[in-house]
Amino acid sequence: MQVELSGKVIVITGAARGIGATAAILAAESGAEALVLTDRDPIGTECPCPVETVAADLSDPAAAGAIIDAATARFGRVDGLLNAAGVTTRAGFDDATPDGFDRIMAINTRAPFFLMARAIADMTGRGAPGSIVNIQSMNAHCGPPNLAVYSASKAAVATLTKAAANAHMADRIRVNGINLGWVDTETERHLHDVQMEKGAGWLAAQGAMQPIGRFVSQEDTARHCVWLLSDASAPMSGVSVDLEQWVVGAPPR
Repeated sequence: MQVELSGKVIVITGAARGIGATAAILAAESGAEALVLTDRDPIGTECPCPVETVAADLSDPAAAGAIIDAATARFGRVDGLLNAAGVTTRAGFDDATPDGFDRIMAINTRAPFFLMARAIADMTGRGAPGSIVNIQSMNAHCGPPNLAVYSASKAAVATLTKAAANAHMADRIRVNGINLGWVDTETERHLHDVQMEKGAGWLAAQGAMQPIGRFVSQEDTARHCVWLLSDASAPMSGVSVDLEQWVVGAPPR
């Protein structure tokens, strides 16, 4: 099975670091014709293909349109979209605020919805197929109390993934998601090591206790993203893959 993206223009959000940056490099190495990389932070990712970078804050309602417009202005089309950006802000029933709730939903749910809408409009306008991948979360099944709002935002994306797949199956536009569990990323290490002051060795120790002896990595995730963006995963659509080491519904070990 050949997993490659030859001739495809791919838009990737959250491309400054972590899963987005890793997926961008792998997409380019897999033959993508061009990439449109966006983040609110500076993007230093180096890829062996033409790249358009777009500085955008996804909490801004205008961001989704600006990103897709930049893609079509530079490369004429969008063939694939990876919604990798998101925030994991802690907020539950005992401490969430209306403003905080709205910000989480704006970044994690509203922005992916309108990015999908604009990408789909480009694809259907050209009568062309396409593929969209949404980074979701195992927390969409429920999630811990202090991630209640985050969990709800990702559950909404999981539903929107299926809704988009159902609406555009006949248009040959495939839409799939990846429910991630605990992934070892730069953001996760900074959160636990620095912000939560648990120390540099804490996250590695937690990884060693996982069933396979390590966390799922951003490289693991990037491979799944590129596979789902590629024709190798066709005709799969409307699927949310649980990329985790704990099986939902299984008794605790």
